[in-house]
Amino acid sequence: MPPIAPDLAELARRLFAELRAADHDGTGITRETYGLGETAAMRRIEKLAQQAGLATEWDAAANLHITLPGTDPSLPAAACGSHLDSVPQGGNFDGAAGVIAGLLALLGAQRDAQRTGPRARTLLLLVMRGEESAWYGRPYLGSSALFGAFDPKWLDLPCLQDSSRTLRDAMAGEGAEVAVVAARRKLLDPASLSHFVELHIEQGPVMVARGVPVGLVSGIRGNFRHPGARCQGEAAHSGAVPRWLRRDAVLGAADLAMRLDASWRTLLERGEDLVMTFGIFTTDPREHAMTRVPGEVRFTLEYRSESEATLEDFLALAESEAAEIARERRVRIELGPAVRTPPAVMDARLLAHAQALCGAAGLPHETLASGAGHDAAIFANAGVPSAMVFVRNEHGSHNPHEAMEMEDFLEGAAVLQALLLQGAEVVGR
Repeated sequence: MPPIAPDLAELARRLFAELRAADHDGTGITRETYGLGETAAMRRIEKLAQQAGLATEWDAAANLHITLPGTDPSLPAAACGSHLDSVPQGGNFDGAAGVIAGLLALLGAQRDAQRTGPRARTLLLLVMRGEESAWYGRPYLGSSALFGAFDPKWLDLPCLQDSSRTLRDAMAGEGAEVAVVAARRKLLDPASLSHFVELHIEQGPVMVARGVPVGLVSGIRGNFRHPGARCQGEAAHSGAVPRWLRRDAVLGAADLAMRLDASWRTLLERGEDLVMTFGIFTTDPREHAMTRVPGEVRFTLEYRSESEATLEDFLALAESEAAEIARERRVRIELGPAVRTPPAVMDARLLAHAQALCGAAGLPHETLASGAGHDAAIFANAGVPSAMVFVRNEHGSHNPHEAMEMEDFLEGAAVLQALLLQGAEVVGR
């Protein structure tokens, strides 16, 4: 597994520094989905690619395609990519690390071709729009559009930071052909790709805790979300109503949280993949008081897993526990409909090949599930064999304190480059 050349490593350092200087808002990095900052960052990558002699084009969703052409156009292209938008006041590596790693891979392959002759297979770097949901409430906008999976209703979503602007306005303002996207026309045929590889910083603490620089992703967790769950009881005077006559909404909801937490632990002990979160848990501030038995609690419930069956089973468990608690405490618990995002399984052949590459190079690595979503999920679920490489990163993600070390990035970029160049033969496409 050849390392990244020193001059390309220096290019990566310079690019990270330039992106930070351009988009630092005083606290963190802010590049709005279909906004000026996202476009400017993409133009910066495009200019470098063009200067190196790579081909570039923009599709109808304003995704950027960077190509190192091969000599046999009948072969499916080997693809990599990521995104450049960020959450408000985010970090400098989320998304950008994948784009820069992909650019290094194409430049390295171009340099090799100058010595050994051109490759038969085309290499493709995709810089995709709108991976983050922080701006319009929906993730994977650009990658969904690639495969005709962009729901036209999303166009009317208001910007969460400025409700006077819709996604339609933002897309049109940054050059997207909105009518083409709304018609769900495929911008990229999944069969035209041999495989897809994405590099990303890890957004949790596992790799730091385990002391490994590179992670190999087994799958991207799907999720079920209940944004409008509530427990309804009966408001009462806290001093006048004994326990046996109370219909306490807070204790009913708390019972549900604790029972599901206990079930979560049991499932983990059985080897199931699952994470669960009660993200919002509140009584109405206009009504709650220290001396009032709460009559209603509103909460959210989210659970994620690599396994669709585990998600379905946990939904059934949550509904069963809610019904039992409702009877015991004489309350009503409504989870509401689940908003579902399917899990995505990374290709087992590519994962095994990546494990073998790291093993042969003596590179410490960890195989783990991705708890956060990524564009690679869209590719995998469109039928494109996909792989993900994580790079160790301290202090989590979606905050200004992301702390990826350049040495770790270069190790991960070398793995991505090897998977990009060798993966087509691994999957037989």
